Amino acid sequence: MSAINTLWVLLGATLVFFMQAGFAMVETGFTRAKNAGNICMKNLMDFVCGTIVYWLIGFGIMFGPELIPGIMGTPSVAAAADTDWTSLIFQTVFCATSATIVSGAMAERTKFKSYLVYSVVISLFVYPVSGHWIWGGGWLSTLGTAGGLLPNLGAYGFHDFAGSTAVHMVGGISAFIGALILGPRIGKYGKDGKPRAIPGHSITLGCLGVFILWFGWFGFNPASSLAIDGLTNNVSRIFITTNMAAATATLTAMIITWVRYGKPDVSMTLNGSLAGLVAITAGCSTVTVTGSAIIGIIAGFTVVFGVEFIDQKLKVDDPVGAVGVHGCCGAMGTLLVGVFAYFDPYTDADVLTKGSGLGLVYGGGFAQLIVQLIGVLAVAAWVTVTMTCVFQIIKHTIGLRVPREEELEGLDSTEHGLLSAYADFTFTRNDYDDEDAPTGSVPVREAVPVELVTPTAQDAVPVAPAGIKLTKIEIICSQGKFDTLKSAMFDIGITGMTCTNVLGCGEQRGASEYYRGVMMEATVRPKLKVDIVVCKLPVSLVVSTAKKALYTGHIGDGKIFVYDVENVIKVRTGEEGYDALQDDVC
Repeated sequence: MSAINTLWVLLGATLVFFMQAGFAMVETGFTRAKNAGNICMKNLMDFVCGTIVYWLIGFGIMFGPELIPGIMGTPSVAAAADTDWTSLIFQTVFCATSATIVSGAMAERTKFKSYLVYSVVISLFVYPVSGHWIWGGGWLSTLGTAGGLLPNLGAYGFHDFAGSTAVHMVGGISAFIGALILGPRIGKYGKDGKPRAIPGHSITLGCLGVFILWFGWFGFNPASSLAIDGLTNNVSRIFITTNMAAATATLTAMIITWVRYGKPDVSMTLNGSLAGLVAITAGCSTVTVTGSAIIGIIAGFTVVFGVEFIDQKLKVDDPVGAVGVHGCCGAMGTLLVGVFAYFDPYTDADVLTKGSGLGLVYGGGFAQLIVQLIGVLAVAAWVTVTMTCVFQIIKHTIGLRVPREEELEGLDSTEHGLLSAYADFTFTRNDYDDEDAPTGSVPVREAVPVELVTPTAQDAVPVAPAGIKLTKIEIICSQGKFDTLKSAMFDIGITGMTCTNVLGCGEQRGASEYYRGVMMEATVRPKLKVDIVVCKLPVSLVVSTAKKALYTGHIGDGKIFVYDVENVIKVRTGEEGYDALQDDVC
């Protein structure tokens, strides 16, 4: 391999490796915060463990001298690994991608040690065997050609350029089998069998993950050419077809959810992007740009209705939609190669012929489509049988699912001793010696009395001027109106307020929205609570100003509560009552 080709493949391997971060973000964002650390740990360790076992045995099974002709190579320590370093690292990151897909579908209820076991098995044996059939010179790679099975069919062998089946469908079917045997999360399905929405805790993280994956796919697909020297047109076309399918799938998914649910579903639209990328991976090198756009549109329909079918009809709980994205769209994209194949995938611009893999829509007949169908069914059967055995063995030995109490508490704390994956919500303790404590003009003990004493004349609460009392005004409003409220309060002379993010509901309780096609009762909504204590300003002025700032006439404008305040103590100085408020609020 020339230096430029080696550099090209290594660059692609780097981009594919970065996709691990994308998978971690998507899975974390689409699940609950109490399991975020567990998911990050699993995505880290499937790559670490996969790297080691694939080097030890998997690479040999996939690319080594054939132990069983057409079926598998020799399971030895990385056949040719000490000479073929480029292929080893490139195939390692692909193997890790297949293994990590399973994590999302089985998230929030799987034992960590069990995850490590089945992830290792995928990298060690399941992925390498079917990979040998497709990419290692096995029986699928020659199916339909003169030298293979069905020699008169008139195809160029099973074609899966970058892994719609070899990588994604393997991971997607493994995810489906695992989620089916594992069972749904607690509370996912009601007593009537209807699914309940369990929203992910961060669409922002999910969106970031999708962008990272989309970016990484520009290594996943184009670098699978394994060369760039002399294939500039081919590689450029792969970039375009990859991007086009993702774009049309995203748009399609958005339109479908908009029509079906009344609003465009963000998480399903993000899944649409991944669906298009998965679907085009098999045929990115052989379809036209128009063909890729059509494949993307079909992928958009496939993922939306696939996710709904799996969740609502089959009642298999897949928190991130991994089965619909990788399993359904992986199979569909592989089959569509037989429909839209046009260019020779291994040359720069040659066009296929009717007797050599040309797609159905271009007059090539059904030959390539038949080969693609046989390949999809064979790999699906292989993965279904092996992974069913793997999951059942784990279930009846070390156990597959965490206990109910651990699932409810969250896997971060129960599996990893992590109170929270987010620093702002981590419980910490700060102990300081007296000499390290902050000091001021007033001793802390005097500023904040800790003993109950009988008040004397000098200890009495300062008396406010006649006609002035302490009043607390509590305002509950939408988060989006805070800046307007704050400016209005400052304009009338309020200089201090306490703001808290809260969840609440009023008349809008029960308003329905959709999350990934499942109706979700919005019993509580994000709100902002603003506390203001006044003494000199008229309460009526503060209330009327707040009403004016917050009013829209729609449900959810908020509420205002007014309380009498018995006392106020300023911690820093020890001042109480009226005096404690003079440099904070008016």
